[in-house]
Amino acid sequence: METDKTNHYEEMGERFVESYRRHGGNTIMVLLGFYKGQYHRFLISTFFFVIKHSPALFTSLLVANVINGVMAGGDTAVRAIYTNVGIWLGLLAVHLPANWLYSMYKNRVIRQTEAGLRGALVKKLQELSIPYHTEMQSGRLQSKIMRDVEAVETLSEQLLVQLMNISISLTITLSITAVKNRIILLFFVLVAPIAAVTVVAFRQKIRGENRAFRREMEATSARVMEMVELVPVTRAHALEQSEEKRIWGQLEETAEKGYRLDMVQSHFGAVSWCVFQMFQALCLGFSGLMALRGRILVGDITFYQTSFTQVVNQFTSCINLLPILTRGLESITSIGEVLASDDVEVNDGKLEVNSLEGNYSFRNVRFAYRDAEDSVLDGFSLDVKAGETIALVGESGAGKTTVLNLLIGFIKPLDGRLLVDGKDINDINLRSMRRFISVVPQSPILFTGTIRDNITYGMENVSDEEVMRAVEAANLKSLIARLPKGLDTMLDEHGANLSGGQRQRISIARAVIRNPKVIILDEATSALDTISEKEIQDALEKLIRGRTTFIVAHRLSTVRNADRIVVLNKGQIREEGTYQQLMDMKGEFYEMESLQMALR
Repeated sequence: METDKTNHYEEMGERFVESYRRHGGNTIMVLLGFYKGQYHRFLISTFFFVIKHSPALFTSLLVANVINGVMAGGDTAVRAIYTNVGIWLGLLAVHLPANWLYSMYKNRVIRQTEAGLRGALVKKLQELSIPYHTEMQSGRLQSKIMRDVEAVETLSEQLLVQLMNISISLTITLSITAVKNRIILLFFVLVAPIAAVTVVAFRQKIRGENRAFRREMEATSARVMEMVELVPVTRAHALEQSEEKRIWGQLEETAEKGYRLDMVQSHFGAVSWCVFQMFQALCLGFSGLMALRGRILVGDITFYQTSFTQVVNQFTSCINLLPILTRGLESITSIGEVLASDDVEVNDGKLEVNSLEGNYSFRNVRFAYRDAEDSVLDGFSLDVKAGETIALVGESGAGKTTVLNLLIGFIKPLDGRLLVDGKDINDINLRSMRRFISVVPQSPILFTGTIRDNITYGMENVSDEEVMRAVEAANLKSLIARLPKGLDTMLDEHGANLSGGQRQRISIARAVIRNPKVIILDEATSALDTISEKEIQDALEKLIRGRTTFIVAHRLSTVRNADRIVVLNKGQIREEGTYQQLMDMKGEFYEMESLQMALR
């Protein structure tokens, strides 16, 4: 079942990108591409719409027939009453089942496509590169997944269903009018160019205001998410009022852009309504004069006036679709920024890694982040044998985390080469390689769920014995014993009901249980108190035996037992050796360690 869903999301994403690139950003064609293979369901829903809407479509004709029959008198009147009332009741009898079938076909397709589109976005986000996620605010991405997809869903309903329904209503109404009186039909048709002129006059303005409002909403979503994450910091420094002012400024800007959009749309609606009401009044006068001169029957005045009302309402509905269409088409462009992005990690067709020894070789590697003037790494060369423990130390910005990101494959060298077990990392299927790597980040990342779920994240059929071994290795046993539900204790968002050290130990247990070949520790013990740090260090000493380990540490006392310590400065290796060797050299490492010892 999960595989079927994944395949559906992949199909949705591929369908969108194919349509997006083929039609050069023509959003209408892109939208139609979403529903490729499902057009027949929309046609079926339209068929049932005609049936369920028939009482409204033919009411004016039936009423006119009864009035004309009554005016004629005698048996004609009786037949007219019975016949037309019977037809009306018959149409009403099929309304409910037809409405149910119409709604079923329409809503099923649209809702499934809506879910599929969100799924395609989620899948794409998992494929996009880490630099892309770093540069794109998470609030903007959330807005695209929720608000923009909702706008596309509304657009789909209006464009693929409502617009088709409008067309059918106009066709039936105008056809009946053409049969009864072509002069009146000509009067009806004059409404179309007036509607077109009104749309053209407002279209560009509404499109521009929609785009500005959409971008402002994305910025607001990103700001609000930042505010929520900063609440502890804001509260700790009594900055609530400053934060409120900062967010209020953003909210006021969003409200202003929303107000401008609302005013344009409101003025647009008022102008179109007045124009059409004027024509409707003229229609009443025109048909009244024709009846007075005997050109049409008296009852036909009701028919033509009601029919013209139907025509006006359909044209008004069509014009009122413009703001919805504009917003939806803008949202398609917004979604396209994600789904059509080429900044992805490509693994297809690359070398599968079925085992990992842990030999690494950096050869004159250079790396610089996008739009940065200076390189983070410049001529970085380092050979690491399987089973070695390498500690990376240096000031902030020296390039330590960049080295770790290169090892994981989050980023690629701009120059030089990185070999993994003798193979260039550019030729390796990174997803298969990462199965043998465990990472403990500086800030533990936990999700809402049980402690067990967080430790076994992504793993299936894990025994209680395996979980408990990881718990013991991460010094979590005493914590689990104190909790009423033990491993099944639910964590709040980001594990907020645990201390920083406890959250980090869960993150370490998650790494331990995978029995990795390579371990990457990015300040893994920085959030722990002194006693817990010693216990974790003892556990890690056992864990890293026989495994290639990379440690980034600011607390130099934690890397005493590393096989080699690499001192980085401005992206280059300044010193390299064991702890004692570097202390004997009395160089940069010696100065850093001496300073830290003085501050303890």
